[in-house]
Parts: sequence; structure tokens; C-alpha cells
Amino acid sequence: MSLDAAPHGRLSPLNRRRLANFRANRRGWWSFWIFLVLFVVTLGAEFIANDRPILVSYKGELMVPALIDYPESTFGGFLATTNYRDEFIADEISANGWVLWPPIRFSYNTVDPYVAFPGANPPSWLMSRDVVCQRYPQGLADPGCLPGNFHVLGTDGTGRDVMARLIYGFRISILFGLVLTVASSVIGVAAGALQGYFGGWVDLIAQRLIEIWTSVPALYLLLIISSVIAPGFWVLLGILLLFSWVTLVGIVRAEFLRARNFEYVTAARALGVSNRMIMWRHLLPNAMVATLTFMPFILSGSVATLTSLDFLGFGLPSGSPSLGQLLEEGKNNLEAPWLGLTGFFTISLMMTLLVFIGEAIRDAFDPRKTFR
Repeated sequence: MSLDAAPHGRLSPLNRRRLANFRANRRGWWSFWIFLVLFVVTLGAEFIANDRPILVSYKGELMVPALIDYPESTFGGFLATTNYRDEFIADEISANGWVLWPPIRFSYNTVDPYVAFPGANPPSWLMSRDVVCQRYPQGLADPGCLPGNFHVLGTDGTGRDVMARLIYGFRISILFGLVLTVASSVIGVAAGALQGYFGGWVDLIAQRLIEIWTSVPALYLLLIISSVIAPGFWVLLGILLLFSWVTLVGIVRAEFLRARNFEYVTAARALGVSNRMIMWRHLLPNAMVATLTFMPFILSGSVATLTSLDFLGFGLPSGSPSLGQLLEEGKNNLEAPWLGLTGFFTISLMMTLLVFIGEAIRDAFDPRKTFR
């Protein structure tokens, strides 16, 4: 059983059958496309929600503030950083060029000083435009009081836009889960392959070590390490990788144990093919079937773990765009139900899509499934 495509770039009959089975699962097929669109859109979060313009044309020069930091001296100021929402900078750019803003004029850490009420503010569409804009310096005539400045999902307790934090939090959660899933899969597949192929004392000793390692209370160890080491994206990734790689070891080990004495493997050994080549070309494609089936569920588990750590305060640094911290904001501001509901529905949608995609992949690689 091979995952390779047929010659000349065409899919083999086996892969065509798998693709047909995947598409036949309509729930998983549409979930895949919905998740893909959301992920691709949030990858460009800086062009959707940002307190800096996407493009600025100033005195004939085209700039990209969304990606490049320009000092205020570029626009006639004297500060090291540029506040494009400042009245002086806005007037200077308007007089010498034009500016293109993103749909949402707030980044994940932007505090809006002109919110209608102190603390958490409800979504702008629940309030009249007069109430939303009354605190701006020039009232309704202020050019900053535009739909791009409205808070579609409200603000949190510190005046940060919830929609912007949601977009950035979705992206960092998925990227974290993808990196952790790929890294843990590579380590888990390699460990399981070595155990299953060589067997004997290698398998026995490795299994005992894995049993000892998995008996360690992972959650308590995570909390202890996170409280000692300054939390960060890569620090959390390394800590979670210490435990997540074990997930696929048993599955891959069983596949290699089952197939290592097949006739084609015995024939390859008799022809002098190296163990590494036998494992890579003859046994690994069979093990990858089960691995690909489990990867969406590992991804959803990784995202849920990061969200839980952020909610408990042991995850990403405070102020980071995180779905867990959004849930924590909802817990701390019970009078603002839109915070908790936004985080709940977002995480529920993400987990549902990943589970449906995993079910579709499982059906695609199930040899008992046939598409008619």
C-alpha cells in the first residue's frame, strides 16, 4: 500500500479511491474547506486587523506600514515609532498622499482610548452611532470614527478589540497546533518504526521507558516548568513536545511489527537492501495511513491544551492574542457575556471542524470503505 502518485503526476487508483471517499463524507469535505478558508484568511491577520495602514503613499513614496516599521521622522515628526492614528500624522499623510487602512483599525494589543464606556464595551452594533462616536475628539465629524473603528464584537476589560484578538488568536492557535503535531508525529513515527522493525530487546527496553515516561503526571509537570521558565511560543512547544510524541508510537510500532516479516520485506533483505531503505520505502507508507488518520485529532488536542494553559495563566505571555486568555477575560468580566461567548463559540467551531475532518480522513484511508 503506497501513498505515492502514479507517473506523470496522475493519482494512482488507490489514491483516487481515497479522494473519492473523502469527498463522499460531505460533512468532512465542507469542514475541510471552511477550516482552510479561515486559516488562510487569518494568516494575513496584519492586513485585516491592524492599527497601522496597509499602504501609505507619501510624497510619491509607497510604504507598507503593516509589515515595516517607519519612524515618525519619515512623516515630519521626531519619535522613533509612528502613531498613524495621531491627528498630526493623519493630516500630514492626507496633505501629501493617501492611505489604505485595513477593515479593522485595531491590532490585538491596541487599546482604544475613545470607547463609549470605561471597561468592557458591548459590540458597536448594539449601540447607536452617536454613543459609539461621542467620545472621539471631534465627535461624529472625526475621520477616525468610521466603521473600521467600530468594535464588531466589543472590547475586553482593557479596551482592546475582541475581533482583532480573535483573528490573531485563531492564527497562533492553529500554527502552534500544526507545528506541535508535525514535530510530535516525526518523533513518534521514528520511535515506533525502530521499535517495531528491530523488535527484541530494542522493543522491550523502549516500551518500558515509554511506560515510565507516560506515568509521569504531565499536567503537573507542565505547570511546574511553565511557572519556572518564562512562557513563550517555543518554550511551550518544547514542553508539550516532551509528552505528545508518544501518541503515535504504539500505532506505528504495531504496523511495523505486523509487516516486518512479510514476503516482500524478506525478499528485500535477501537482495541486500539496507534496513533504512526497507523501513523508508516498504514499511513506512503502510504506517503513514494510520498516522494521517490520527493527525487531525492530535491537532485538535494540541490546540485544546494550549487554550487550557492560557486560561490557567501558564501559557503564552500576558497580553498575547490567545483564545484561552479570551476565555479568562470572559470569566473575569461576567457582566460582559460577549467575551465568554465569543471564545466558546470559536473554540467549539474549531474543534468541530477538526473532528469532522479527522472522520473524513479516517473514511478515506479505511480499506473497507468503497465509493459508489
